[in-house]
Amino acid sequence: MQDVIDLTVTPLSDACGAEIKGVDVTRPLSQRTVQAIKHAWAKHLVLVFRGQAITQDQQLAFASYFGDLGNRKKAPETLRSRAEGILQDNEKVLLVSNIKVDGQPIGAFGEGEFWFHIDSGYTARPYKYTFLHALELPSTGGNTKFSNMYKAYEALPAALKQGLTGKKALHLHEYKRSEKADISGDFSGIPHHYHPVFITHPETGRKSLFVDRLMTALIDGMPANESSAILEQLYEIGERREFIYEHVWQLGDFLMWDNRCTIHARTDFPKHERRLLRRCTVQGEPLFE
Repeated sequence: MQDVIDLTVTPLSDACGAEIKGVDVTRPLSQRTVQAIKHAWAKHLVLVFRGQAITQDQQLAFASYFGDLGNRKKAPETLRSRAEGILQDNEKVLLVSNIKVDGQPIGAFGEGEFWFHIDSGYTARPYKYTFLHALELPSTGGNTKFSNMYKAYEALPAALKQGLTGKKALHLHEYKRSEKADISGDFSGIPHHYHPVFITHPETGRKSLFVDRLMTALIDGMPANESSAILEQLYEIGERREFIYEHVWQLGDFLMWDNRCTIHARTDFPKHERRLLRRCTVQGEPLFE
């Protein structure tokens, strides 16, 4: 049983992110170690463990210290080709990969840039946490950018903050990576949910801006043009460079982040180079202002 005696925390940016050393994520952890990791997580939002050779079962076992494992979301039949891969054989695991076998993708969301988003923010109970392990990487690119949405909330002009208090926004997912959903027609068949624009983190008690460029489509009860203008302002604040930590992946990296106070995005990378990361999650609860 691993204890906290050798655990060290090194911040990676002024925005968020910290590297954890002295923890072997493949081994059983003591309650003291889990609490030390949670303490660092609450402070830094994104934690990085380098050089981890972790199996799928070990990854799931580690994630389970932090709550009930989430299931991989199943896309509606009309969108399923964008999200399913031939090697997605565990309901708790998502393979994020551009690799194909006999022309068939092995995982999902494999190629190109990925706009800022919140994992499963389009559901009634978005994931609390995401855990991602790097198995194959391109020679360049494919970096993951994380933005601190506590800082984004704090940076909002007072009038905007006041005007949006009590408002909800529509989040929906067409399983695209860098294109907004079209909500001009019937979107009842697209996974969607309304969440408060501002949420209170249930563990830290801090307010967070809960919108993202990819999946947040409108502010409920507002004219479309006003909603679009305000959302664009919120996106720009949430994506300010000073709020972002950009992670340059190394093989064996194991990352974990809190979806209730961060948004994340991916930079482009060479399409002809292989990239494979293995994701699991912890199920969340309804969100409240």
